Amino acid sequence: MSVIRGNVRTFYQLLGNTLLVSVINFTVWFAVTFWVFLQTRSVFATGVISGIFLVLTALTGIWFGSIVDGHRKKAALQGSAFASLVLYAAAFALYLAVPGDEFHNPSSALLWAFVLLLMFGVIAGNIRTIALPTLVTLLIEADTRDRANGLVGTVSGTTFLVTSVISGVLVAFDGMRSVLLLALVVLGLALVHLAMVDIPEREIVHTEEGGVPGVDLRGTLRIIAGVPGLTALILFSTFNNFLGGVFMALADAYGLSLVSVQAWGLLWGVLSTGFIVGGLLVSRTGLGSKPVRLLLLINVVLWVVIIVFPLWASIVPMAVGMYLYMVLMPYAEATEQTILQRVVPYERQGRVFGLAQSAEQAASPLTAFLISPITQFFFIPFMTDGAGARVIGPWFGTGADRGMALVFVITGIIGVVATGVALVSAPYRRLSNRLAESTPESEADPREAETPA
Repeated sequence: MSVIRGNVRTFYQLLGNTLLVSVINFTVWFAVTFWVFLQTRSVFATGVISGIFLVLTALTGIWFGSIVDGHRKKAALQGSAFASLVLYAAAFALYLAVPGDEFHNPSSALLWAFVLLLMFGVIAGNIRTIALPTLVTLLIEADTRDRANGLVGTVSGTTFLVTSVISGVLVAFDGMRSVLLLALVVLGLALVHLAMVDIPEREIVHTEEGGVPGVDLRGTLRIIAGVPGLTALILFSTFNNFLGGVFMALADAYGLSLVSVQAWGLLWGVLSTGFIVGGLLVSRTGLGSKPVRLLLLINVVLWVVIIVFPLWASIVPMAVGMYLYMVLMPYAEATEQTILQRVVPYERQGRVFGLAQSAEQAASPLTAFLISPITQFFFIPFMTDGAGARVIGPWFGTGADRGMALVFVITGIIGVVATGVALVSAPYRRLSNRLAESTPESEADPREAETPA
């Protein structure tokens, strides 16, 4: 069994730095959502915060990718942390200056100015999520990058596990004051640590593969189109996220129809360890020699899980299915990252990762906004006292939870069919052949491929 090779010490330092910053950024996001609800008691306001985050993530991905490609990776990481630090400091100043009663009004301009400052600070951290896979390319030898990508997934899972707990405790203890003070301290420490980390990269040069400076969307699309099957892969991942928006929109409501809110919160804490386990497994096992096939087969399993667990109106199959889902997600994410690292020139990876992030992140909220009213006004009545309750109700069950369960089952069937079509498609064969031609051993070292300007 091979181990991760390359400039591992630097990689681990950057991974730890990213974990620290990601935890604090997402703590701010969760905390402001909790705090706004407690201040205003407005579900609409908390929904708007989630919408702002998802829309900004989709809109900024391509731009952030150009920042990563157009600057040294260390400078991009430092700029990301510094931007978050400045925005959080401005939000903290506003928080101290505004009378507390002003924040109780969900239509207050000052409240939303505070929220936007914090959201822009969180979004600035997304530069790291784009830069990190390019740093894997830079620092880790080609034949062990899949394992390094697994560790990146572990960091994401750890962030998800601890963030909601930290933010809830801090908001309950001292509102947003302690959250923002902690954020300023942590980001300051992260900047100091980054200053001491030496990343072995040369001056940025704009080669033919690198294209023109700036966003250069046309050049990025040309690079993607030039790799057989890569456009289809990104479209497939976007479609998967489109379907995944159903899960995002209905999972909490479905779970809360089965157990109490306390049990559901505790269950999520346990389930989120699946991300960590999955990431560690990837770092141990790697992804094999056929990553495209592995990605599609994982998606088949994920969609089968979505079909199976709603067949019983019980939290047990849901918990088992969701844990398996979370264990496999790092495999899917690491596989996609590894494929892009193999077939996209290093000088272009930031833009391509950013474009993929924009496309994929835009899909889930669109479905979430669409499926909620469809479920509420069609599927729930359909399975409560409508035709569905009469036809399949005797064995499937009836009621609001069975309406949501039916949506899950239909979504899973669509996902399995779409993945099956992808497995026998020409783009799948072309991308697999392209990866077979570009073995890890044949890849150039990005540090050697660049020459000083």
